[in-house]
Amino acid sequence: MKHFIVMLFIMLFITVNGSLYAGDSGSAGDCVKGDTAYKQLDNKTALEFYQKALETDPENYEAAWKLARAYVDVGEQLSDKKERRLHYEKAYDYAGKAVKINPGGSRGHLFLSIAIGRVALDAGAKERVRLSKEVKLEVDKALAIDSQDDSAWHVLGRWHRTLSSLSWIEKKFANIFLGGVPKEATMENAVESFKKAIQLNPTSINHHLELAKTYDKMGEKTLAVQEYRKVLEMPIKDADDENHKKEAEERLKKSE
Repeated sequence: MKHFIVMLFIMLFITVNGSLYAGDSGSAGDCVKGDTAYKQLDNKTALEFYQKALETDPENYEAAWKLARAYVDVGEQLSDKKERRLHYEKAYDYAGKAVKINPGGSRGHLFLSIAIGRVALDAGAKERVRLSKEVKLEVDKALAIDSQDDSAWHVLGRWHRTLSSLSWIEKKFANIFLGGVPKEATMENAVESFKKAIQLNPTSINHHLELAKTYDKMGEKTLAVQEYRKVLEMPIKDADDENHKKEAEERLKKSE
């Protein structure tokens, strides 16, 4: 009897777990399955389903930009620099495909800007500055289409902070590629962009973390500490949130 109950429990678990990814077949169905995996913070499985959806229907805009997002999400978890860059480059390719499928869709432009930004993080100073122009171009397009996208405001905040705190060698490259450091790129504009992102999505740990880091760079320690503490109090929602909390904890120790 005991053995029967154990086997029944195992079969029930398999049935329930399998049903999480059950649903319609075809491109749309695979997108839904990818969304289910994404909500469970299972980015690798989400990537596989979005990839399958796009293979079934190469003109599926939703599958294209979500596949780009998945490659960014998986890439962020990789420690190997070469492998990470390959994932970001794939994200760039699929986001570019999304833009071609639907130039009027904001998410394609958004994840194109994010993919370019991620490639830039592992690049040298010259390439970072050159790519910053493309990041700004794409995030501006995303916001022009959908000004209520908190992720786009987040990207804009990081752009302002990065460009307003360039090293001397990066400023030289900015003179070449950008005609100088853009006057609009200021820490104050970075703060306002992150605040806008938080207003639109107050439960995003990453928005609060990046606002805290911006305050830190500005020497606003009290405000930075407030945001770091807020990050530590917030519930985990995204796959990277645990790492965000660890970073906030480390930075908080240095700030207090």
